[in-house]
Amino acid sequence: MRDVAARFRRFALIGLAGLLGCGGGKEAPAGGGAPAAAPPATGGLSPYEMENGIGPVRQAITVGPINKEMAEQGQKLFEAKCAVCHKLDQRYVGPSLGGVTTRRTPTYVMNMMLDPTDMTELHPVAKDLLGQFMTQMPNLGLTQDQARSIVEYFRSVDAKSAGH
Repeated sequence: MRDVAARFRRFALIGLAGLLGCGGGKEAPAGGGAPAAAPPATGGLSPYEMENGIGPVRQAITVGPINKEMAEQGQKLFEAKCAVCHKLDQRYVGPSLGGVTTRRTPTYVMNMMLDPTDMTELHPVAKDLLGQFMTQMPNLGLTQDQARSIVEYFRSVDAKSAGH
């Protein structure tokens, strides 16, 4: 039995030395620096999908000056449908949404509201958030116009926070 254990240890040490010695099959870059970092995992998503999410909004939303009427409608919708799980200034059931328009595109935010299941299944950022919060965002049945109003509300809040 001792002989088998000794052979196993030797075999494990040889294997470990081989792995460490070969660097995992990656060549060092010219110039002797550290290997380049791997590109972020995109899960096969296009650059557009990485930036704007996955969902029914397939054209990037362009925004101009804040539409106050739309923002007021968005605030009402946020308070009725979203505030149960989201706060603007703190982590709650879901992530804090203050500053969301500085972190994500309007299209991404809309796609997250309109198709949260596909977003958390397919988009690496949304998957990561699901992993952090351990709660799947429900599909609230919003229309694109309603989601756009909520984005406008977020933009107005973020503009006030930035002092604009």
